[in-house]
Amino acid sequence: MKQIVFATHNANKLAEIQPLMPSGLEVVSLDQIGCVEAIAETATTLEGNAQIKADYIWKFFRYDCFADDTGLEVEALEGAPGVYSARFAGPENLADANMAKLLKLMEGKTSRKARFRTVIALILGGSSYLFEGVVQGKILEAPRGDGGFGYDPVFQPDGSELSFAEMTREEKNKISHRARAIEKLCAFLENISVD
Repeated sequence: MKQIVFATHNANKLAEIQPLMPSGLEVVSLDQIGCVEAIAETATTLEGNAQIKADYIWKFFRYDCFADDTGLEVEALEGAPGVYSARFAGPENLADANMAKLLKLMEGKTSRKARFRTVIALILGGSSYLFEGVVQGKILEAPRGDGGFGYDPVFQPDGSELSFAEMTREEKNKISHRARAIEKLCAFLENISVD
């Protein structure tokens, strides 16, 4: 079975993505290839951060790979936290602190429109490709649900009465930003043959 590296140490992301990939393609994590370092995400865009991570794996490990970066973009906050979503409340990358800061900033805002956006950078045989997935929704007044991760408890996608954290993994995978980006990635991989 052919392997492709997903440039993440995040077991939640790996579990979300594995069932979506084409048959015959095994997704492995950074830990599984012995990459234990945290790759610095120094770009000011999601595209840039995804590309930095993919480039690192290709340069130092020579694996076909893909990397993603995701941001929550809130209309009333002029697109913030965006590329800084993971460290919105500080470098510790604490989901509860990030949500608390977001909800504090949203107090008194009439528009609660937001979107999650994922960008995937793929490197295959040394060539780079980008894929994007977006889901529109709104920021809730308070966290709901105990599933998911990150901002999932405060994000309700359009067309649903549930927050991402109230959905099963399968329900979220049908509509999430990451799933939409992965769908484009998978369609691309299936069309070019993964041999």
